[in-house]
Amino acid sequence: MADPNDKRTDGAPPTHIHIEKKKTNWLAWLLLALGVLALLLGLSRCNHNDAAQTTAVTNTSTVIAETPNAPKVAALAGTSALGGYLAGSQPTPRTFTFEKLNFDTAKSDIRPDDQADVDQVAATLKQYPKARIRIAGYADTRGNEAANVALGKARADSVKAALVAKGINGGRIETTTGGTSDPVDTNATAAGRAENRRTELVVTQR
Repeated sequence: MADPNDKRTDGAPPTHIHIEKKKTNWLAWLLLALGVLALLLGLSRCNHNDAAQTTAVTNTSTVIAETPNAPKVAALAGTSALGGYLAGSQPTPRTFTFEKLNFDTAKSDIRPDDQADVDQVAATLKQYPKARIRIAGYADTRGNEAANVALGKARADSVKAALVAKGINGGRIETTTGGTSDPVDTNATAAGRAENRRTELVVTQR
């Protein structure tokens, strides 16, 4: 039997519906966003550190004396052309080879017969006091790579010491090594190996 107090007509919809709104937990979302941000930041720093370590490893590897944009066409005339180049306006860097200066096997001493080559370069550098140079030393392929890298550096340092002894400020001279890289002649003959036991001069600044 129908309830006499129920004023609704049978089958009529309710006059109102109560819908409970769900509360959004903003704190949880905020913490989640901060966590994601921290994770991204951590990954970014990790990649940066990896890159820095890679750079450090690269910087400690063998220094090859090849200088970008230093054409060796001008080196054909040897260091006797150094003065003319420094007096001109051609761009730097530019590479020159010593015309007579080569080294005995496994040695870095400048031979007395080759000293004139160094003296000529020193005289030219005195005329152009603003010029800065880099001396690169090389070796032939006999011996192991590490020894040849060290030998190339010792030869470059030997030339620098000789120039300093002639009155050139050592601060104007860098030294580096090319080891056995970039040979100018064959390493299959004694004459070719002698040519590869050399130093090169690169003008880095007028």
